[in-house]
Amino acid sequence: MDRLKRIVEFCRTIDREKFIQRKTYLTDGERLENDAEHAWHLAVMALLLMEYSNAEIDLLRVVSMVLIHDLVEIYAGDTFTYDEAGMKTQKARESAAADRLFPMLPDDLASRFRGLWDEFESEETAEAKFAHTLDNFQPMMLQAASDGRAWREGGRRLSEVLRRNARTAEGSKTLWNYAEEHFIRPQIEKGHLKDDIG
Repeated sequence: MDRLKRIVEFCRTIDREKFIQRKTYLTDGERLENDAEHAWHLAVMALLLMEYSNAEIDLLRVVSMVLIHDLVEIYAGDTFTYDEAGMKTQKARESAAADRLFPMLPDDLASRFRGLWDEFESEETAEAKFAHTLDNFQPMMLQAASDGRAWREGGRRLSEVLRRNARTAEGSKTLWNYAEEHFIRPQIEKGHLKDDIG
């Protein structure tokens, strides 16, 4: 029963992911999404978009990674992509949060979850690269759906978006090309994303 108790306590703890607000508006542009909504969305997108991965992938591994990749934000908080100061401490804060969170589980599950989280963070395997592609593609899709609301409000520049997505094509060239054509370019044309490149 101790094993089950620990797992249930972990399940209760991760409910807190629903309270971690991100900086991306939902498709109606009315409110910001939370981490749990983001993770769910990525998991379904992995099921639907796996054929566009650059390499053959283990789908369960990708789905597992996208479902747990932001759990550490329960303790570390969400780090906004364009917050330069926050980005400097993100790795250390999230690693410390992982050290605190995953040991709540029985040893075998703690090792599996931490391994998946570390794999996602290292972005070296085909699965991790595709998971990162989805993690970058989804907010751009929501930006386009909300007519670039967060980009407009933040005065975002094309150079910032390209820097954020410097490795997005490593998981799927097709999805990156789609994002450039359908999510980024229309927002530049509307003046919602400042073209500071030329």
